[in-house]
Amino acid sequence: MKKLLCVLSIALLAGSYSAHAQKVKLLDGSLDALKSEEKLNLEYDYSDMGVGKFESEADYLAKKKADYDKKEPGRGDQWESSWKADRKNRFQPQFEELFSKHSGMTAGNIPSAKYTLIFKTTYTEPGYNVYVTRKNAEIDGEALLVETANKSKVIARMSVLNCPGRTFGGNDYDTGERIQEAYAVAGKGLGKFFKDKTK
Repeated sequence: MKKLLCVLSIALLAGSYSAHAQKVKLLDGSLDALKSEEKLNLEYDYSDMGVGKFESEADYLAKKKADYDKKEPGRGDQWESSWKADRKNRFQPQFEELFSKHSGMTAGNIPSAKYTLIFKTTYTEPGYNVYVTRKNAEIDGEALLVETANKSKVIARMSVLNCPGRTFGGNDYDTGERIQEAYAVAGKGLGKFFKDKTK
């Protein structure tokens, strides 16, 4: 009986993990064009992104800024600056590092590359960690492979869903740190996907 309970517990945990596992799916096109390429230009788009329970980032920012300003006037603007700075300082470098490592390509701000990957974040769950309870961060996105010289020419379109963000040990009390890990997962997953599709 104990063995059965143990097996069932493991199965439930595995099911729980897979239900929240990151998924990359090719929606249109092909990655064949990259088979002879060694470099890839990367761009990011946060222009149409839901955050938490808010359909738009603007609504989320307005609420958070108002909450912070109630506690300390001016703190809301500081928080917003930090929220936006995390993109270039944390999220994008982490995405690029893991994508490059797992795709076998050199990826980053390389305008001379023939192709550009535009990673468009469509949803961000910031999560929380308040010692006794926590919720992981998570991002969803869409990845477009386009010609650098003509970005209206889409070569491939992919969905990137359920990218969880948390640090080992759970000491991620900073929102940016949790979201940074979600971008690491997205970069790693997309990198592996690209490598598999361009063999």
